[in-house]
Amino acid sequence: MNRMFAIIEREMRRFFRSPTLMVMSLMMPLLMLVIMGNAFGGKIVGERVAVVDYDHGPEAVKLREAFGSIAVNIKTFTTIEYTSEVQAREDVRTGKIDAAVVIPAQYSRRVYAQEAPRIGLVVDNTDPFSSGSIEAEMQLVVTALTAPVIQPRLASQIALEIVELYPYVNYMKFLLPAVIAMSMYISVMIGGGMLYIDDKARGVHEGYLVTPITKLELVFGMNLAGAIKATLAGISLTVIGSLMAGLGIIFHPQVLVELLCLILASSIAFNGMMFLLMVRVDDPLVPRAMFGVLNTLLFYPSGAMYPVASFPAWLRAIAVVDPFTYVIHGFKAIILKDGGFAAIQFDLLFLFVFGITTLLIATPLFKRTL
Repeated sequence: MNRMFAIIEREMRRFFRSPTLMVMSLMMPLLMLVIMGNAFGGKIVGERVAVVDYDHGPEAVKLREAFGSIAVNIKTFTTIEYTSEVQAREDVRTGKIDAAVVIPAQYSRRVYAQEAPRIGLVVDNTDPFSSGSIEAEMQLVVTALTAPVIQPRLASQIALEIVELYPYVNYMKFLLPAVIAMSMYISVMIGGGMLYIDDKARGVHEGYLVTPITKLELVFGMNLAGAIKATLAGISLTVIGSLMAGLGIIFHPQVLVELLCLILASSIAFNGMMFLLMVRVDDPLVPRAMFGVLNTLLFYPSGAMYPVASFPAWLRAIAVVDPFTYVIHGFKAIILKDGGFAAIQFDLLFLFVFGITTLLIATPLFKRTL
């Protein structure tokens, strides 16, 4: 045990003597949280919509007044007067405006005659977020204008009342679990995988070979040191990210215990996986080349950015064995939902089993000889 703790002490001293390495391992996840948390998930405002009115009747005026109320209140879009439908479509195509509404001739007469008149909406569907917001607001306007003035005695439609279990979750809060998982992954990749290969290239492991340390002590010492680094990174990002996102729930004693257990399990899983991937690698350039590949292969199929239920079958199969999936699910269950241990017990079980299994597989592969 003393020999194993000596390796842990050496790795931790080296880690703390490199403040630049510590800061940079946290900088990328924090930048991801700040920039992506504010760049995505916000409400669409300030879109430009052309209005081509061929009717100019009273119902067309009501429709344009409804558009004006949207521009003044929720500000999803503002309207611009056009006289030509052809020019409006061309401007949507070239990006000068974002959409165009075409009010056809005889629109008001058809409304009074109850002939179900149609309003044209031309959108740039290459941007599904903007076009979806405009379409949703237009649909609300049309629904409001077609509602009968005198409501029938019997309900003609079934109403759906939506109950949200949790307070409003902005994108920064939604992204926080993914950022915490990414910070631990980067810590393991830089402070574990890359340093492990660099030590082999520099001959540090050659120095270990002349000591009486056993292979098991050497492997467990290096992996425990890597898990400690990842745990520190996870704790730091959890506290800093929660303060930035306005989540005070992490300071409840029970939640703190749940988070510490999940961070520890995640660190063991990531470190065991990384050691298994790097145990036979000798070239220092290999882990640097693998970083982007592993990031794409593990992070995006985990459901961090988009629900796993929408994936094709082969991508869902990757998500099932991906430790990122269980790390992110666990952090969402604690930070966003306050689900308690019952919500993360399977995540903890998978991560501990995954980490220990990969470590046990990697230990016989570790070469004590040069």
